[in-house]
Amino acid sequence: MTDGPTRIREIPADELTEEQQKVFDDLVAGRGKLLTPYKIWIHSPKLAAAMETTGTFLNKKGSLSEREVELTIVIIATHWQDTYVQAAHVKRCLELGYPQAAMDAIKADSTPDLPDAREKAVYDLCQISMAPGGGSDEVYDQATELLGREGVAEVLALLGYYSAVAMAMKLHRVPLTK
Repeated sequence: MTDGPTRIREIPADELTEEQQKVFDDLVAGRGKLLTPYKIWIHSPKLAAAMETTGTFLNKKGSLSEREVELTIVIIATHWQDTYVQAAHVKRCLELGYPQAAMDAIKADSTPDLPDAREKAVYDLCQISMAPGGGSDEVYDQATELLGREGVAEVLALLGYYSAVAMAMKLHRVPLTK
C-alpha cells in the first residue's frame, strides 16, 4: 500500500444513480455487504455487475478447488505487491491447510514446496503466465494435463480478475484494517 489517505470515494446512498442502486442492492443481497473492490467499481455500475459475475464464477463455480483458487490469488497479489489482497488470501490459504513456509516462499519470490501435483501445476502456470513470452511447453503441457483446458482458462482468468482487484486496492490505498 502507498502511504497516504485512501482514495476510495464512497457514494452516499442518496447520490447513487438508479443503475448504481440496483447493482449495490444486488451486491449486498449476494454478499451481505459491499466488498471493498466494489466501492471502486460501483462508479461504473455495469463494470461492477460484470466483475461480480466473473468473481463469483471463479471463486465458487469453476473447476478449480478452493485451495487452487486461493493459491492463485496469493500469487497474483504478491506479484502486484498488494498487501490488502495478499493478507486476506494468505490467511485463507493457511486456514485451508497450506503451510506458512509455502506462503513465506511465495512472498519471498521463491518456489514453495507444493507436494500436490495440481497445486504445483497452478503455481508453475502462474509463473510462466506472469513472465514475458509464451512460457515453457513442459509447464504448459503439465498444467493442461492436470487441470484440463478448463482449469488452465480459469487460472488465467483468476490472474486477470485478481490483478484488477490488487491494482484497485493498491491505487486506492486501501489499508489492511478496512
